[in-house]
Amino acid sequence: MRTILTVVLSLIVMLTVVGFGVTRIFKRTDPTIPEPGSEVTSGESLTDIYENSVTGITEAISGIVTSVENATSRTELSSIIESVTERESSSSAASATSGTSASSAPTSAPSSTSARATETANGSAYEYSYAGYNPVLIEINDSNKEMVLINSHYIMSPDYAPETDYAIKGDTSSKKLDIIAAPHYNDMYLAAAKEGIYLTTVSGYRSYALQKRNFDNKINKYMNQGMDKVTATREAAKIILPPGTSEHNLGLAMDIISLEQNFENTKAFRWLVAHAQDYGFILRYPKDKEAITEIIYEPWHWRYVGIENAKKIKASGMCLEEYLGKVPS
Repeated sequence: MRTILTVVLSLIVMLTVVGFGVTRIFKRTDPTIPEPGSEVTSGESLTDIYENSVTGITEAISGIVTSVENATSRTELSSIIESVTERESSSSAASATSGTSASSAPTSAPSSTSARATETANGSAYEYSYAGYNPVLIEINDSNKEMVLINSHYIMSPDYAPETDYAIKGDTSSKKLDIIAAPHYNDMYLAAAKEGIYLTTVSGYRSYALQKRNFDNKINKYMNQGMDKVTATREAAKIILPPGTSEHNLGLAMDIISLEQNFENTKAFRWLVAHAQDYGFILRYPKDKEAITEIIYEPWHWRYVGIENAKKIKASGMCLEEYLGKVPS
């Protein structure tokens, strides 16, 4: 048992530092779907969390090591390891207010999605509609998925699961992306590496099931604290996006960070701003588009849209909602 414990501890610490420790440190919040006319409140930003990165890693390791020390069987140890490797960072919180004006969308903006009534694939209402969440269901296929819009207003089917591959070829420790995006991320990674810049993969594809499990766990946590189900659901959505509304569920978004400093201030970020469009990626949530995206500025979140589309979007100065003519009212 001592030998097993030693090996597991070593593995846990390694996984924690490169995986869960990082994602826990940079945990951020996602937008609730705002009520008409209401103000969208801001959530926790990465900038603040960076200042406590060392403390975050220490606490993450300490908590997991304690769990390992208290484990009494191989099964329990395996469960702990699995829980570490499955944890992902949450998406961001909305910070724009309803009083900020949005840019006008071009009348000829391309349409990339086929939408139908706010129902799930089997025709029933979205399972969190009781709390005011009524996004439009989007049908995703090979012809539209590069430019598909997924956010708090447009949701993917729970049955949709992209075929994925490791974002960095041959590196099974890297996060996964949809197979249409992974090769381009790999090319981008290699190009940056030639200049001594490394694009660390922190959070890529996250399954609908994992998103739902995390979201429901958060709801249950708040209900156990005495909240009613509606309130608990709305509070949970400030931390984790409801399943199907996160771009990570689509498999086309990658979070890239730095442990040393705010990612916006890194060479990696500056390199991405200059070159990411050449590999099909865009900065999905720009600083000056928060009122439109309803997501705080995220310098770490990069979305694959295809090389031609990425170059056009970058040149236009628009965010994806504007470019597609789907600016929320």
